[in-house]
Amino acid sequence: MRALIQRVQEASVDSTVENVTSRVGQISQGLLVLVGVTHSDTPATALKLADKIWNLRIMNDADGVMNLSVADTTKNILLVSQFTLYGDASGGRRPSWIAAAKPEVAEPLFTQLARELGLLGANVQTGRFRTDMLVSLVNDGPVTVMIEM
Repeated sequence: MRALIQRVQEASVDSTVENVTSRVGQISQGLLVLVGVTHSDTPATALKLADKIWNLRIMNDADGVMNLSVADTTKNILLVSQFTLYGDASGGRRPSWIAAAKPEVAEPLFTQLARELGLLGANVQTGRFRTDMLVSLVNDGPVTVMIEM
């Protein structure tokens, strides 16, 4: 699994289904996490990634130093599935998506990741799998970290 983690002042995701767009997730200060799943990922991978996201120390303390995690602060996490994190453009101009897991494999692992974060105490919001989504965010810092499990 890959996670592109952005510290945000706020973030939201709108989903379009049958030409109808609606807000499906929204957080105030916290983390926006774009998540990609590959073929070798397992439920254990999702569990490890949840722990890493929850405890990643990229939130500022009272002195403005990144010493705290989202677990220590707002507990807000917006998860958005993003198969394009496994895009490979090394062979030409059109990315290959071969490394991205098929939706039937990726969706249960994405759902498990959200569930595990919730069990840890996170206020988890998510996008909607297999839909066109519009993600809005106000980066804080900006702080952006790529994690791969």
